[in-house]
Amino acid sequence: MKKLMLIASAAAIGLMAGAATAQDQVEIVYIPKNTGNPYFDSIIGGFADACAELGCSFTTVAPATAEATSQIPFITAQIQRGVDVIAISPNSPDALNQVFDRARSRGIQVLIVNSDIPGSEDHRDAAILPVDFTTIGPAQVELLGSMINYDGEIAILSATTDAPDQNVWIADMQTVLESDDAYADMELVTIAYGDDDPQKSTTEAEALLANYPDLAGIISPTTVGVAAAAQVVETAGRAPDLQVTGLGTPNQMRRFIENGTVEAFQLWSPYNQGVLAAHFAMGVNDGSITNEPGQTFDVPNLGTITIGDDNVILTQDQPTTFNADNIDDFNF
Repeated sequence: MKKLMLIASAAAIGLMAGAATAQDQVEIVYIPKNTGNPYFDSIIGGFADACAELGCSFTTVAPATAEATSQIPFITAQIQRGVDVIAISPNSPDALNQVFDRARSRGIQVLIVNSDIPGSEDHRDAAILPVDFTTIGPAQVELLGSMINYDGEIAILSATTDAPDQNVWIADMQTVLESDDAYADMELVTIAYGDDDPQKSTTEAEALLANYPDLAGIISPTTVGVAAAAQVVETAGRAPDLQVTGLGTPNQMRRFIENGTVEAFQLWSPYNQGVLAAHFAMGVNDGSITNEPGQTFDVPNLGTITIGDDNVILTQDQPTTFNADNIDDFNF
C-alpha cells in the first residue's frame, strides 16, 4: 500500500525552504490555525519540501491560539512584507474577509488550505481541500455507527465554535442522524468544544464521560480532540464499551489502535495538501496554471488535478480509514 510520508526537518518549519536568496523568488507564507498542532506541521512539511524542489521561498507563522480573529495581525504583517502568496487555514468563515481583500488588492494570491470559508468564497482565490467535505460528516457517523451497532448515545468533541470545517461536518452529521433510518437508534446528546487545545479537549472529554455515563461513542473530527478523547477513554478503562473515532493522524493514534482503545478513525494526507498548494501557487504565479473551474494541472505523485466549482481543489477523493490492518503502512 502506498505510504503517505511526512519527513519535515525542524529547520524547514518557520524557515525559508531552499536558498531563498534571489529577490525575484516567489514568496509563499502559510498561516495555520495555531501553533503546536502536529496536523499543521504535516502541511508545513509539504510546503517546505515542494518549495525546495520548485525554488520558491517558504515561511510559516501562526498565532498561539485559534480564536476567530487571531490570524489577522499575521496576515497584515505578511501584506506589509509584500509576499506573493498567503496560504492559510482560517479560524473563521468570515472574520478575515477584509484583510483578505486588502491582500488581494496588493496582488497577493490568497489560498485557503484544509478548510474553506463558506459564504465568503469571493474573498479568496482558491481553496485547497483534502477531500470533498460533504463526505466527511456522513462517513464519520457511519464509521461510529458500525462500531456501536448503530445504537446508543453519542457525543461530538469539536475544535472551536467558529471553525468553518468543523461546523460543516457537524451540520452534515446532524442531518444524516436525523434523516437516515439506519441511525434512528443513535442519539446525539451534546456537542462539546475543546478549542483545539490539548488540555481543554481533555477536560471536555472527561466531562462527557462524567455527564453521560451511558455514552456509547464519541466523534472528534479534529486531530487534537480525537487524541485527547482516546487518552481519556483509555485512562478511564471504558473501551471497548465507549468507542472513539474522528479525524487523526496515524502517528498520534497508533498506540490507541494497537492497545484496542480505538478501533478505527479517518483522515487524509495533510502533507499532500502542502505539496499541492505550493505547486498550484507557483503555477498560477508563472502563468502555467489558469485558475478557472475545469482547468487541470499535474502534480508529481498526485497525478492530474482538476479545479472544481468555486475554485475548490481536492487533494484526494475520499477520506482514508485507518485501523489495525493498515495503520503501520502510514507514517505521518
